Amino acid sequence: MDQEKFSAKKSAKRSSAKTSEGPKRSKPGAGLEKNKLKAGLYLVATPIGNLADLSLRGLEILQNAEVIACEDTRVTGKMLSRHAIDTPMKAYHEHNAERARPGLLRIIEAGGVVALVSDAGTPSISDPGYRLVNDCIDQGLEITAAPGANAAITGLILSGLPTDRFLFAGFLPSKTSQRSKELAELAAVPATLIFYESAKRLAAALTDMVAELGDRSAAVTRELTKLHEEIRRGTLSELAQHYQDAGTPKGEIVIVVGPPLKKAALTEAELDELIRQKLPDKSVRDLAAELAQETGLPKRRIYARALELSQDIGE
Repeated sequence: MDQEKFSAKKSAKRSSAKTSEGPKRSKPGAGLEKNKLKAGLYLVATPIGNLADLSLRGLEILQNAEVIACEDTRVTGKMLSRHAIDTPMKAYHEHNAERARPGLLRIIEAGGVVALVSDAGTPSISDPGYRLVNDCIDQGLEITAAPGANAAITGLILSGLPTDRFLFAGFLPSKTSQRSKELAELAAVPATLIFYESAKRLAAALTDMVAELGDRSAAVTRELTKLHEEIRRGTLSELAQHYQDAGTPKGEIVIVVGPPLKKAALTEAELDELIRQKLPDKSVRDLAAELAQETGLPKRRIYARALELSQDIGE
């Protein structure tokens, strides 16, 4: 075989070997073509921990938008970098929302696409995104959503508590008096309650929940979808005691509280009788804790009534 034919055959073999290896894997965003989306605001849910939890449709929108409005460009930039997406970002958060909205609306009015994301989860939940949605509605602009991860719903479905009726209450006030007042307003709601809470206030919030909501079944979910995900279930008093003893945990917290305990409703007279039976042998504090466990009534309510009755007896 002459040298020319040998070289040609060898070259063809090398080419065949490369082909048999298959195409090299590219990053998820790299294979997306630039498709023209209809002008409007696109609400795109992002991962709450695991960066792989971004939908294919969400990727496509982020790739094709004129701009991505986000809470923190550093956080969103990390996600975009993983998926090889280089769409420009614009900060949009609680502190600059009023100034930033007009510019975003102008982009849509000019025929562009604005993708709205939060640092984690579904935009417009506990962030100023809903105001941008309202402005788009007022101006007759297109709005759509690419749904996905949401910490509140993820915590709910992992809690094991009733899901047929629930209320998302967001973040509770940081001050004890305001927090107790808000919890008291929620005490009669016949639904599972979902709260976001900071790790440093977790034990205090759980203690206030026992006082205002009664000792209900509950779950504390932490670091959802991440490596150190934790779901701790029990009664509110058990959970409060655990975090008082264990100290401040790390990560983002979702508290899920079951609906009011379904026990026979007590009349005021019946409650007074139970209190009078226990007053001679127990302190007002211990009595309130015990009856809260037995009846499902808020400990604070029982404590206040027991204090009144103890003063009457003393007179």
